[in-house]
This record gives sequence, structure tokens and C-alpha cells, in this order.
Amino acid sequence: MAKAFSKIFGFAINFAYLFFKLKKTENKITFISRQSDIPSLDFRCLINEIKENYPQYRVDVLCKMIPSGLTGKISYIFEMLRQMKSLASSRVAVIDGYCIPVCMLKHKSDLTVVQIWHALGAVKKFGWQSVGTKEGRSESISRAMCMHRNYDYVLAPSKKTAEFYSEGFDIALGRIKVLPLPRVDFILDNNNREEEFYSLNPQMKNKKIVLYLPTFRSGEAMAADLLKKQFVNKKEYRLIFSTHPLSEVKKDEGFTAKGNFSSYDLMKLADIIITDYSACAFEASLLLKPLYFFIPDYESYMQDRGINVDVKKEFPSAAFENAELLADAIKKDNYDMNSLEAFKEKYVENADTNSTKNLVKFILKQM
Repeated sequence: MAKAFSKIFGFAINFAYLFFKLKKTENKITFISRQSDIPSLDFRCLINEIKENYPQYRVDVLCKMIPSGLTGKISYIFEMLRQMKSLASSRVAVIDGYCIPVCMLKHKSDLTVVQIWHALGAVKKFGWQSVGTKEGRSESISRAMCMHRNYDYVLAPSKKTAEFYSEGFDIALGRIKVLPLPRVDFILDNNNREEEFYSLNPQMKNKKIVLYLPTFRSGEAMAADLLKKQFVNKKEYRLIFSTHPLSEVKKDEGFTAKGNFSSYDLMKLADIIITDYSACAFEASLLLKPLYFFIPDYESYMQDRGINVDVKKEFPSAAFENAELLADAIKKDNYDMNSLEAFKEKYVENADTNSTKNLVKFILKQM
């Protein structure tokens, strides 16, 4: 049933797209995302660079999450029509995830699609890697919805990550360009908002801040509770959470920082960072701060989802299934920085503060 609907839907939107494609192609770059209703940090950096230094190019920005519920999903069709209209007259489309019109439509030959992805790598398997697994999509639906099709280029932060992306996006390695995302510039700059943070959170001053950044998954609330128990009475440390907007982890005032601070802001402020299978591990590695992994569901996650980066092998002394052992390791303060530096060099190549400029130059070459 779902497969048949997908085919009918694909035929209908391609028919409608024929009329949009009558529009003349412009010197325009369209940014499309369904990760959020506002442009991501990567999008903002790219858009600002283009508008400030290359005003001859027009920019369209279409960011909207697919609403929940049947009514919300139906309403999203109007957003897709806006996307189709913009794509039909663009020379370049920049996306950071699966986009239905980009993947399902037959585009003009002069449109170039650049997939930058919404993460700085992939610890866990995704896309075509996870098709048919417990947490992945079925192969029939994935093919009917043309998952990750029509990409001319995919960006990866390293040659090693390009191997994972080739499988996840089902694309030839030759069409993957090694370029770090613009967020790298922000992470590596010297602005850490420290004064603002401590003025809003004075109780955290003179404490070692331990930042927990879990990936969005089932079982994350249980993992969070286990960590809370280990740090609730440790006066030397303050454990704070930065979770996904859809996370099931309960917002606990004692483990939340006041103020409007992004996960990148908090990474720069933290003394110690804990994650699990999240791609934020790659971002955190750039700061060369002690990075730990709390993975109590390691065996089941390996079976149900699968991983590209086995953190237990990459960090033999910093990846734990037991919260108490993790807390003890942090207290001992004997971190193996060599493993962290090797991890950073392996998964984020050429990390400097020119990532935005380099990526914009690549995009404009496609115009």
C-alpha cells in the first residue's frame, strides 16, 4: 500500500513540476532543510558569506520541519510546492538531509545538487546502510521514495568518512568531496561566551563542567538517569545536558544550563564532554578536551542499528557501558589525549577557520 502510494505521489509531483520548470533558470542558490524551522549554523554561515561577498547571486532559504500528525503532513505539501518552485529556477540546491522534491523529481540538467548533511560525520549507520535493520527503513519504501537520489556531490569531513557516506548515500566515492562543514569555523573561534554563561549560571563557577550530548534514540532517558545518579552528589563537577529537541530525556533544572546556549557554545565552555553514538563526537574532538563515551546499550545498538565508528576500539580507555566506571575514570583525570588527537585527524581533515569560505567557493564553481 505504502509503496503504491509513493509511486502515485511521485508521478503527481513530477507532473506538477513540469509547469514549474517552464521558469527561466536564474543565478540562484536554494537552501532546503527539514531539520528545523530556522536555518542551521552551517546554512547561516554559508548564506552570510554569499550575501556579503557575492551579492550577484540570489539566495532562497526554505527551512521547515515536517509537522506531526496527518493534518501536519498534508500541510507540508504546500511547503514542497515552494521547494519545487525554487528548485526549478535554481542553478544550485544545497541540502542537509533527505528532501522529497530533490530526490523524487526529474530536474533540469543545469541544476547541481550538493548534499552537505546535518552532521560532521556518522558514528552510527544511516541511510542505505541501515535499510532493512530494526531502526532503518524497508528497502521497498526507500526505493519508492528515491531515498538520497539525484545528488551531484556529497560533502564529507574526511576520506574515512567518505567511505561511510558512499554506503549511506549509495553514491560513488568520486562524487564525494572532502570539505569540513562551516560549523568548524565557529567551534574553533575564540568566542566562548564565558562571561555571559557564568552570569546566568553562577552556581557552576569554579566547578568542572561535564557536558552530556546523547544521540536521539530509544533508551536515552535511561542512560541519562544513570549518569545523573553518578554526578548528583559530586560537588567538584556540574553535569549538564544538551539533548535533541525531540529527546525523551526529562528537562531537569539541576542538570540544565540557563540561557540560550547551543550545543557548540556548551562544548566550548565544558571541561569534559560525554556522548554516545552522536556525531557531536567529531565536533568535540576539535576542541581537544577529554571526550568520553557512555554506551550502556552497546550490544543491542550494534545489533539493531549498527555503527561505522566503534568507539570502544577508538577509545579503549574512555568508552564505558557502566556509569560508575565512567565517573571513576573522569575523577582519576588521566585521559589519553593521543587517542583523541588520532581520532580528530582521522575523521576531520583540514580543520581550520576557512571552512565556510572553502565551501562557498566550491558551491559557486557549480554556478
